[in-house]
Amino acid sequence: MPARSGPAPDPGLVIVDKPGGLTSHDVVARLRRILRTRKVGHAGTLDPMATGVLVCGIERGTKLLGHLALDTKAYTATIRLGVATTTDDAEGEVVSSADASGVGDEAIASAMAALTGEILQVPSSVSAIKIDGKRAYARVRAGETVEIPARPVTVSSFSLVERRAADLDVVVECSSGTYVRALARDLGAALGVGGHLTVLRRTRVGPFDLGHARTLEELEAAPGLSLDLAGAVATAFPRRDVDAGGATDVSHGKRLPAAGLTGTYGVFAPDGRVLALMADSEGAAKPVVVLAPAGS
Repeated sequence: MPARSGPAPDPGLVIVDKPGGLTSHDVVARLRRILRTRKVGHAGTLDPMATGVLVCGIERGTKLLGHLALDTKAYTATIRLGVATTTDDAEGEVVSSADASGVGDEAIASAMAALTGEILQVPSSVSAIKIDGKRAYARVRAGETVEIPARPVTVSSFSLVERRAADLDVVVECSSGTYVRALARDLGAALGVGGHLTVLRRTRVGPFDLGHARTLEELEAAPGLSLDLAGAVATAFPRRDVDAGGATDVSHGKRLPAAGLTGTYGVFAPDGRVLALMADSEGAAKPVVVLAPAGS
């Protein structure tokens, strides 16, 4: 990365519309060059084949990443029936093929309904889940047979938009930790013909959607934040406004009287600056992370 000239970029979030073929780490590396700072991080990893919403923190915005409620996600995807692969997506080797032309729409609707709601899902064997301290995908690449236990996930919506022969264009809304690849695999298995994912696009993660996002090319042409620090906190957390005295206390890391709010919330100064994330505990508001410390 070239040496930075001039002041550090403003802190906040950049919501990237990630292209296919790049890892989330690749995107971070590109942003470091574009914004000329090493203080860039990301939340909610996307596979290289996937596109869409990737939340990145810049400067002090990286402090938000571990606290953002990114527990709900939405995707558009294409599932191809009739072919199962080693990775449950188009990047794997074919392990079985079958004629899917005889699968009816009613059978598809019934199988999708069975995969909706609170379900137990076995993640794909090439997932990033750790098995005895080592990533599952690394074990698979080393030639090991990996068995990952099923775990509870919530699929709020799994609906068919269009059927194009063996290809199903679908929309999925789900909890964090849900693998859309595994939904494709399990749908194909339930229909008796196998299936895998060919296209995956994340349209929303938590409160951030494609309306917030810009491509890397757009960022190259006009570097800048999607949301400054105050805007990011206001979008992602409940808001508490304090007076000047409270603002001074917060900037020094002191506690405040409890706000009566559930979970983590943002605290804002009279001038609109975001000061900290705080949470009520034992009758007081305690700092979770101070974003505008005294003297900054």
